[in-house]
Amino acid sequence: MLPDIRELAQAKINIGLRVFPVREDGYHDIESIFQTVNVADEVVVSIQEGKGNCTVFCDAVALPKKNTITAAYEAFCAETGFDLSVRVNVIKRIPLGGGLGGGSSDAAACIRALCKQADTELSMEQLDRLASKIGSDVFFFLHCAHPGCAIVTGRGEKIRTIEPRNDLYVLLLFPGVQSSTKEAYGLVDEYLKAGEVVTYPMLADLESMYRSPVDNWKFCNTFTPSIGLRYPQINEALQAVKSVGASFADMTGSGSTVFGIFNSEKSVEDACVVLAKSWNCLRVL
Repeated sequence: MLPDIRELAQAKINIGLRVFPVREDGYHDIESIFQTVNVADEVVVSIQEGKGNCTVFCDAVALPKKNTITAAYEAFCAETGFDLSVRVNVIKRIPLGGGLGGGSSDAAACIRALCKQADTELSMEQLDRLASKIGSDVFFFLHCAHPGCAIVTGRGEKIRTIEPRNDLYVLLLFPGVQSSTKEAYGLVDEYLKAGEVVTYPMLADLESMYRSPVDNWKFCNTFTPSIGLRYPQINEALQAVKSVGASFADMTGSGSTVFGIFNSEKSVEDACVVLAKSWNCLRVL
């Protein structure tokens, strides 16, 4: 029997996230900087007796029978001809439904583990085919190892990797609410149809702004105003992060996790001590 394969599945934050109106195919184009952060699930893939079956266990939640990991397994088998049954154990450390990409990162970690189990190496073209069958954020996690950073466009399939900064001190705040991706995009569609205007940096300026002092950042997330109206706790979390000296704060992804970026290790540690009295928070960079 082949040995178990363990892979880490890093979380990500979105530094700015522009969402465009819905396309005819039901997807939304985006413009964003994705950056991995130091919190990760652990994905363990074990070969089992039999053929063609993927069973997923998670210590934190009962996953539906069809999920991102079973989708990853099915896509991998279709691409490579692999047919051994597997058991996938997910040790969750990335909060669920927080906009941190946990499900997509788990799927990418599963694919990396399956490549090792099958003793095969897939091209980026093949990996992109797999991602297209699973979910938009999977492209990023298959292109970028931790620490990783990229400018992401299209529906998430266009990845331009860039050098990640190592001087960002990031604190996550969890407001205690969850918004499904479906709900979040529905709220954004209503927000955009109402003619609401948000000013974004130009795509060509994203990397130069990312390299600039954090105090000068003009990034924004299309989801933040619409999700914040539905869930006031998100705005309260944003105000809390700003009140302890964050140089930049926003929501990541479609929410509800809020992050703050601080100018020094001491400032983020001090902020964590203060916020931990009232909020569930985690320092990740």
